[in-house]
Amino acid sequence: MIALAAALSFIRIYKMPWGGSVTLLSMLPIVVYSIRHGVKSGLVVSFLFACVQFAQGIMDGLFGWGLTPGMLIACILLDYILPFTFLGLAGLFRKGKMAGWIIGTVIALLLRFACHFGSGVVIWKSFGQLWGDFFTENTILYSLCYNGAYMLPEIILTCIGAVLLFKAPQMKKLMEKKSSDIQA
Repeated sequence: MIALAAALSFIRIYKMPWGGSVTLLSMLPIVVYSIRHGVKSGLVVSFLFACVQFAQGIMDGLFGWGLTPGMLIACILLDYILPFTFLGLAGLFRKGKMAGWIIGTVIALLLRFACHFGSGVVIWKSFGQLWGDFFTENTILYSLCYNGAYMLPEIILTCIGAVLLFKAPQMKKLMEKKSSDIQA
């Protein structure tokens, strides 16, 4: 699932000019794993996925962004490790069938958004022109709009993908079986 999520993260539907992108369901494999195997296993897998995302950030030039050592550590935590590890919490309501799976997915993705939003406010403290004539000097509004511009579509697409996937009879049957019931 980590490899599938990593591969999907390279398929960008839209990339923001200053970072952040809408991917082709890159979080869905991690979400499905967490729902299928529970939060504890989900957090382990999502942490490993966070490490992969961090490595991808390094390839995208993370260390060339001119951050102080303290800001770099905060950036690594708030933009990579914590937000992608939170995906493992998607399994919180896994016993609630479809509704629980979607609620868990939304909560996990909102926590990811909260990390990126916090990073935008605390670390990046950006403001300025977002789109066209829209300009703001409010770092909170800027971070909300900027991070929401890619996270809202990510949340919507992941939830749609989850619903479609979970509605498939074979998948629903697999998701409802206990881990011990599945043969290796």
